[in-house]
Amino acid sequence: MNEDMFNTSLRKFLKQVGVTSQREIEKAVRDAIAAGQIKGSEKLQAKMVLTIGEVGLSHEVSDTIDLG
Repeated sequence: MNEDMFNTSLRKFLKQVGVTSQREIEKAVRDAIAAGQIKGSEKLQAKMVLTIGEVGLSHEVSDTIDLG
């Protein structure tokens, strides 16, 4: 395995996940506020699941997003 190539590829993937996830969450929250589904002061329960089937990885991260 080429460690440098692996590290670069992994960082690129994680950056894409972070940027696109933030964009999607922001859009969903704004749309829900506009539709009256939420007020905008809630604490939202979020869960992200990362899977890589080839290596048997399933990793879950759960946390609260506080809208204030």
